[in-house]
Amino acid sequence: MLTFALQYTNHMPKIGNIVLPEFPLLLAPMEDVSDPPFRAVCKDNGADLMYSEFISSEGLIRDAMKSKKKLDFTEEERPFGIQIFGGDEEAMAMSARICETVNPDLVDINFGCPVKKVVSKGAGAGVLKDIDLMVRLTEAVVKSTSLPVTVKTRLGWDENSKNIEEVAERLQDVGIKALSIHGRTRAQLYKGEADWTLIAKVKNNPRINIPIFGNGDIDSPQKALDYKNRFGVDGIMIGRAAIGYPWIFREIKAYLKDKTILPPPTLEERVQVCKKHLQRSIEWKGPVVGINEMRRHYTNYLKGLPGIKEFRYRLVTLTSPEAINEVLDEITAHYKDYQFPHIPIEIIDYHQNCPL
Repeated sequence: MLTFALQYTNHMPKIGNIVLPEFPLLLAPMEDVSDPPFRAVCKDNGADLMYSEFISSEGLIRDAMKSKKKLDFTEEERPFGIQIFGGDEEAMAMSARICETVNPDLVDINFGCPVKKVVSKGAGAGVLKDIDLMVRLTEAVVKSTSLPVTVKTRLGWDENSKNIEEVAERLQDVGIKALSIHGRTRAQLYKGEADWTLIAKVKNNPRINIPIFGNGDIDSPQKALDYKNRFGVDGIMIGRAAIGYPWIFREIKAYLKDKTILPPPTLEERVQVCKKHLQRSIEWKGPVVGINEMRRHYTNYLKGLPGIKEFRYRLVTLTSPEAINEVLDEITAHYKDYQFPHIPIEIIDYHQNCPL
């Protein structure tokens, strides 16, 4: 078993002039999930740093409506980063300047998304096959903006090209202010267990002096503390485990503080968060799209309730917020005596998108 002479000490990580808590919890950018409504409920429950869904540099330059919409965020979300992806230096530099116009706190570059439609365009994790290009793309973004620039990436393209140690040094040399590392290669997608040993090597590299955040498979407060202590990272990024369970942030914080195990959220809490998520979704997307896109979240928020199928069917077929809220109230009344057990958080199967 590998061991590391970790140099972790308590400190307040900084990204440029952004001072984060002693051990920050980051919400990973997830395509079609981490929009403003979802981010709002995660912020309420303790997420310290959040990002937009990843945005195509080419889409921003074309003024594509969907890409421009992803630039939206609220003051309550700060500190907040906008994440961009692409494979062309000029396009990446131009998109960073567009991001700067909405005044986020930082710009993040996506070198981690493994899905074919992104990789085939020479973007996301596709750039892992060409480290020189990765460095040029990053340098172009750094030079184009006064905002801090960070990067999210993976260990490498495949088992034979785990080059994250070289990548970390070279990206730091061209000016990035923090690095988030998912503990898998592109070839792994989200299969198998995330390997944090290389993340620890990066953190333990005496040449590296920027914050290093670890990502992959954090699904419990106990694992968060264990990985903090074993691998010495400056903070943890959480993605799929927060889908339908934004309370993971507050639970981890309580456990990191004094090993307090918080009780699971009550049914009333789950319903209230569900209602807030619905309201924010309608406000941001409009009533039709907001209601339609909220439908995929009900299963996750109400998971574990026995006999919930009938209620869930009604939730995903109703078309007015008033009717949906009435059903949610019925659920509260019907399950008023139900006690949620302490069970492991289920990592959502999200392979078709990008839990970066």
